[in-house]
Amino acid sequence: MSAAPSWGTLPMITRYTDTLVVGSGPVGATFARTLVESGREVLMVDAGAQLSPRPGEHLKNAYIYQHNTNLFASIIRGHLHLLSVPTSARAELAVDPAAMAELGSNRSSARNAENPDQDPYRNLSAAAACYAVGGMGTHWTGATPRHHPVLERYDGISDQEWDGLYGEAERLLRVSAREFDFSIRQHLVTEALRREFSELPDGYQVQSLPLAARRRRDNPRMVHWTGVDTVLGDLADGHPLFSLLPQHLCTRLVLDRDGTRIAYAEVRDLNRSETVRVVADNYVVAAGAVLTPQLLHASGIRPAALGRYLTEHPMAFCQVILLKDLVEQARTDQRFGGQVARHTTLFPDDDLPIPVDDPEPNVWIPVSEGRPWHAQITRDAFHYGDVPPHVDGRLIVDLRWFGIVEPRPDNRVTFSDTRTDVMGMPQPTFEYALSPQDAERQHAMMAEMMRAATALGGFLPGSEPRFTAPGLPLHIAGTIRMGDDPQSSVVDTDSRVWGLENLYLGGNGVIPTGTACNPTLTSVAMALKAAHHLAGSREARERRRTGADEVLAVRS
Repeated sequence: MSAAPSWGTLPMITRYTDTLVVGSGPVGATFARTLVESGREVLMVDAGAQLSPRPGEHLKNAYIYQHNTNLFASIIRGHLHLLSVPTSARAELAVDPAAMAELGSNRSSARNAENPDQDPYRNLSAAAACYAVGGMGTHWTGATPRHHPVLERYDGISDQEWDGLYGEAERLLRVSAREFDFSIRQHLVTEALRREFSELPDGYQVQSLPLAARRRRDNPRMVHWTGVDTVLGDLADGHPLFSLLPQHLCTRLVLDRDGTRIAYAEVRDLNRSETVRVVADNYVVAAGAVLTPQLLHASGIRPAALGRYLTEHPMAFCQVILLKDLVEQARTDQRFGGQVARHTTLFPDDDLPIPVDDPEPNVWIPVSEGRPWHAQITRDAFHYGDVPPHVDGRLIVDLRWFGIVEPRPDNRVTFSDTRTDVMGMPQPTFEYALSPQDAERQHAMMAEMMRAATALGGFLPGSEPRFTAPGLPLHIAGTIRMGDDPQSSVVDTDSRVWGLENLYLGGNGVIPTGTACNPTLTSVAMALKAAHHLAGSREARERRRTGADEVLAVRS
């Protein structure tokens, strides 16, 4: 019986392209589309499988999940892989004495992300990765607010440029705040909260949440949620300048002899005994706020700020059953007369005036000065907050308040040189804690959420107000942050890694500021800035190949 080959002895082939994009989420897709439209050839690789006929489709576009959003929660749960699980010290006593006595003592297991180096009190215990073509874009909420120009937005980019980038990102993601305008509950919830929060300034009052979604014209009861296939556009249906390799893990970026450029990347085909060398003019890594710095660490590219200044949104959460008086307003409000009458005709025994196909509410209270948190009032599928089957979902709304954490260098993710994760890459370990000022803000945030909840209804038993597990929002940022100082940032304002001519990074990790609202729109805007810069600085193919061939000759 022959031994399986080690990763270091796998046969290699070499591929050439203009740009290699590592990661196939919305940000990687933004780079790919922008570069292809400028005439570049792009090869994209992702460690995950392709889950849909068109690459990176939003899985919630299926009829069954829009008919019953609770079913989608299990889809999300199944696609999230925890990044760092502290090793349990609990003895497993109730086992057959003849069985493995050391059931709980495997302190180096990569199978379930067990990490003996992880301090449970400084962990982001719910932080997770999604290994799939499309990444989190296969199941994200689509919430796409702009960052507040004073409290959240990075000031190294001018307001004028931000406005242009945001507009372009919104068009690319097909953002709209009007797709739920005919929802009865959207109006009832919005108006109840506007009465409660009448002190909010103009422009920052309770309003519809911007979403990367559009109503289907052929069936207005359904929404088409933006996925990576939407961002890719024509590329998703095949394009001569675009290739996608699913289940291909980039394991290393290899520097040239001068240490100023990436000469080639090593990419492992996870299904075949084969490693591909990819030689490119430029390299873009957009694999997420943890897996992107992980790849840099594995490649020996370790800027001082790598993994540091990590931020994540503390989140307060509860679910409420809408007040009876609030629901009954639908019977007497002339705006809803036609919808209620049709529903009563179809379902004469239904005690509720809310139609069974009434779209879910998607309401937003933006971050504003003096109010450093972001609020969403929705009824959506999440891998937490499931509604029991016997509870009528028309009566339930979810409240999520997201807080700001100020960036500090001590909040970080580090990577092991001896332990590996399930993909054979350096094991991440989190060191994260809130400052006293952060904690004070979250306390005030919780008080406001309870005020909103009381204005809307009573708490659903088992889903009373609580702070969720750290990392649960999946909005980690700052780990590859943008800045103007190589000592305190990883990339410059064009998202290029300091000291390297042809390595660019993308994703939430690039955001250098403390933020409260959803990061995807801002990450796509920053990726557009980088992609436009990259498209305007094309390198000669011959220079690329010559430099890479020199390195290959030396290393072989």
